[in-house]
Amino acid sequence: MAPQDALLGWDEDTTAEAYAAFTRAFPMYGATSRDLARRAGLSDSRLVVDLCGGAGATAEAVLALVPAEARVISLDNAAAMQRVGRRTVTDPRLSWVTAQAEELAEHVPRMVDAVVCNSAIWKTDVPAVFTAVRSVLRPGGRFVFNVGGGFAGVAHPDEKTAHTGPSLTTLIHQIAVREYGHTPPLAMEAQPKLSLEAATEHLAAAGLTVLDTEVTAQHSTMAEKKAWLSIPIFARPVGDFTHEQRLEILDKAYALTTPEAPIVTSWLVVVAQRSGEKP
Repeated sequence: MAPQDALLGWDEDTTAEAYAAFTRAFPMYGATSRDLARRAGLSDSRLVVDLCGGAGATAEAVLALVPAEARVISLDNAAAMQRVGRRTVTDPRLSWVTAQAEELAEHVPRMVDAVVCNSAIWKTDVPAVFTAVRSVLRPGGRFVFNVGGGFAGVAHPDEKTAHTGPSLTTLIHQIAVREYGHTPPLAMEAQPKLSLEAATEHLAAAGLTVLDTEVTAQHSTMAEKKAWLSIPIFARPVGDFTHEQRLEILDKAYALTTPEAPIVTSWLVVVAQRSGEKP
């Protein structure tokens, strides 16, 4: 089973297909992709990188905003995700590169106008990736990324007021303990994987300047949360369970909720720039 932040398991066909189906059926990744693309200032771009681009949801949002003659490179280390993406995002302006984010500079042919990274930067070697981004950005080029609120240690006010009962994840763990003899790991105080302070320090060390930051909120429903937790890489609980057992537990937990109950997910959004004038 993949860890909570889903570092492993992306290069598996079942995960890739389920993830792509989720992005088509529910708005979360499309909405965050459009938000990042809008902040990247793409109206006069010629070359843009979608970093950790997965199956292409963010590349689609970028392609919708760049000029007709622009090119987009989607770089990801999971070939399975890109196989799905190649079927669903067929714009000829898009190129697919299978590589680690840290190897970005080895795969970009020339300076780029912007780098966008949706829902993934905290899973990488952040200092190395920021340095690689700086090396490929043209002067004045933007680097736009987001960090899940739980991993950044932030929460939007809407998230703080939305909770009206136990979360779906909490119910899953309660059922796993009560009906399946699950022994959860000892709870440890969670530390942010990439706080704004840490991100700002890493950006400065790489030679990038923060232009703007914002904590945003994505509004969804319990039904969308269930669909997200059905993706193998995100399924709960951890431990010695088959995926079928996890889905069984998920169904039992979901039956205790209201499908249209609101769910709010927080995101820390960062816009940085390579200093200097445009060429």
